[in-house]
Amino acid sequence: MPLALLALAVAAFGIGTTEFVMMGLLPEVATDLHTSVPAAGYLVSSYALGVVVGAPLLTAVCARLPRKRVLIGLMALFTVGNLASALAPGYDSLLAARFLAGLPHGAFFGVGAVVAFRIGDEGRGARNVAKMFLGLTLANVLGVPAATLLGQHLGWRATFGVVAVIGLVAVAALAVLVPELPAAGPAAGLRREAGALRDRQVWLGLLTTVFGFAGVFAVYSYLASMLTRITGVTDTTVTVVLALFGVGMTLGALIAGPLTDRALRPTLYTSLGALTVVLVLFPFAVRHTATALVAVVLLGLVGFATTTPLQMMVMRKASHAPTLASASNQAAFNLANAGGAWAGGVAIASGWGWTSPAFVGAALALTGLAVAVTAGRLDRTGPRTPIRSRVVAYAVRERDRETA
Repeated sequence: MPLALLALAVAAFGIGTTEFVMMGLLPEVATDLHTSVPAAGYLVSSYALGVVVGAPLLTAVCARLPRKRVLIGLMALFTVGNLASALAPGYDSLLAARFLAGLPHGAFFGVGAVVAFRIGDEGRGARNVAKMFLGLTLANVLGVPAATLLGQHLGWRATFGVVAVIGLVAVAALAVLVPELPAAGPAAGLRREAGALRDRQVWLGLLTTVFGFAGVFAVYSYLASMLTRITGVTDTTVTVVLALFGVGMTLGALIAGPLTDRALRPTLYTSLGALTVVLVLFPFAVRHTATALVAVVLLGLVGFATTTPLQMMVMRKASHAPTLASASNQAAFNLANAGGAWAGGVAIASGWGWTSPAFVGAALALTGLAVAVTAGRLDRTGPRTPIRSRVVAYAVRERDRETA
């Protein structure tokens, strides 16, 4: 892996750890701050709200700045947000700190995806984007379980203190390893970036992300409950099983990168279709421990295999100003997280059973596939696309301009 991509992956590891670790620390936070677990759950929502607000806002504000400086600044803000979380004196201040930590999330991945694409060789852009997202998947394999155990033994504040240290390491790595890359050009700015969002295909891509990835989180949000109540595994074993989900995510990222470079839309269709099938079979698989373990790995694999083609699709359709669209896709992922969790919760509250979120997730994933296929058909009936994708041409133009 090129060192610049390693720096981006380290930053993604820190972001992924702080995003998901709160779910495992809700009881500790609730007890320490003298509040209920449901109220502590709003701390998860606060972070997600920060992502949704910060992704388009910070990307637009930073559009005229050199990309390296933007990445360092966003990671510095992330570090401050996590340090503030560790030092928060009460519930309200922690709520605000979590919102602050979430603000740079979407913008960082939006800018980082464009940088990862541009520093790679032609024809390997999706693979480089997938390598950056490997940091996010490894956070679920290593970062979240380790941070959860740390919080359970040394207190939840220690967890966010460690994440702040990871943020400082990422800032240093970005400063040393990422090459200097200018902004998109003198015309870059809010108007130019926002203009990319007028493309119907961009909105269809964002809609595919919302529905398709919501299917994953309809199940993942209640996976621990399914495993303990249906499969019969112990609370200690749940942590190991969740790490297996992260292993599946990592495999999905590794597989999706090269496939997306070769055939973007077929990779997207296949991954969404496979996700739908896995979700339909999931309620039957979790009834036995062996099949449950296989199903969890497969869910992580096919679920995260959708992320690279979804990200590249939006960047491709907004090729003249891909940064805001790329960041908006990260906001769409977080809307999918929140929407999937809500839909799965409604199914359980309606008395449909603990495995019912899987069928809800399958319906959401199938809807995402339908939107993707519709977008593909509309794209074929529209103006003929050049053989080389526009985002590749954009990257080549920028590289030539920098060389000159």
